[in-house]
Amino acid sequence: MTMATKQEILKEKLEEYLRTDKVFKGFILDQIQGVTRMNRKAIIRRLWVLQRGLVPSHERRGRKEVYGMRVTLALKEVWEIANTICAERLHPAIEEYVTVLKRDGMWRHDEYTTGLLLAMSIGTMKNRIRGFRKATGRRRGKSTTKPGSLKEIIPIRRGPWENPPPGFGEIDTVAHCGASLGGDYAFSVQYTDIATIWTCLSAQWNKGQAATIRSMERIQRRLPFRLKGLDPDSGSEFINWQMVNWCQQQPSPVTMTRIRPYYKNDHARIEQKQYCNLRQFVGYTRIEDARTIKPINELYDNLEDYINFFLPSVKCLAKEREGSKYRRIYDRPQTAYRRVLAHPDIDPAVKRQLTIKYATLNPKLLKEKIDKMLQQILANTHY
Repeated sequence: MTMATKQEILKEKLEEYLRTDKVFKGFILDQIQGVTRMNRKAIIRRLWVLQRGLVPSHERRGRKEVYGMRVTLALKEVWEIANTICAERLHPAIEEYVTVLKRDGMWRHDEYTTGLLLAMSIGTMKNRIRGFRKATGRRRGKSTTKPGSLKEIIPIRRGPWENPPPGFGEIDTVAHCGASLGGDYAFSVQYTDIATIWTCLSAQWNKGQAATIRSMERIQRRLPFRLKGLDPDSGSEFINWQMVNWCQQQPSPVTMTRIRPYYKNDHARIEQKQYCNLRQFVGYTRIEDARTIKPINELYDNLEDYINFFLPSVKCLAKEREGSKYRRIYDRPQTAYRRVLAHPDIDPAVKRQLTIKYATLNPKLLKEKIDKMLQQILANTHY
């Protein structure tokens, strides 16, 4: 029996098969199987294909689409403004972004689309964002950390942080050396507060002790609360007498500790922030013109506001062992600004100042300004 003949038999039995109940469907399948000698499952699949052919093409089968193209475009706009962060961090901040954009007349989507966007679940958002992402090959940099000479003076901090008050943070440098460590080039110093995840940035030429002190003074000025403790790695830019003296000579002395050599997990917060706060923006380009330090610091003024006021982050609250694996428990994603407002140990006057500043900021305008400044800074640099 040819396939064409089998097809005709199936077409003749299709209408009867669709009208009858489950019991008689079995009898029909027995008849078709006896005549055509086809596998029973193959007959069912073929009838299903023929059944789909009876449905008009304009009638969409299955569940109706809820989040159409307009909602997807609105999500992509917010995702790009938020520097393409993951859905877990973006989902709780969607409403805040929409509110600020509406306030400044930059939200062009209708109320129905906006309502669907705000009602979108985190699972759906993850699926949509997964479709936005494109594979990009990113260059990796080189390490410039070398051990210092004050190992006996500066104590080692062991184990995880135990909920320190605001003002205690991790600090590290990032080298803008491109593919070579030779010659002179720019560095960035990053400070991340442990309690509030507040981030401060500073650019400097090379990593000499005097340049690092100037970066520390800039970070101290821009930190909204008092600097109380520094925790660097064993790099010579921090582990030196000049830095120790600077910490001790402050009106309120700054406590200085260091992590265990070769234990990067002791610096987990700052190591992760180096990528999402610096490498994602400045990249791995070699910056070997000392005149760019001033415009980079002007860029960092805006980048700090963008990161601290509009990019949510999560904190690991606990780590539980389940058999041979560990399960980490994280808090709800929040911006550093929200964490400062919620922290009971921060002066209310500081919170009022930050609230006033927040009312003047817009994430879309900040992102556009940052991108424009980056293009100008990197225009004359090379790999």
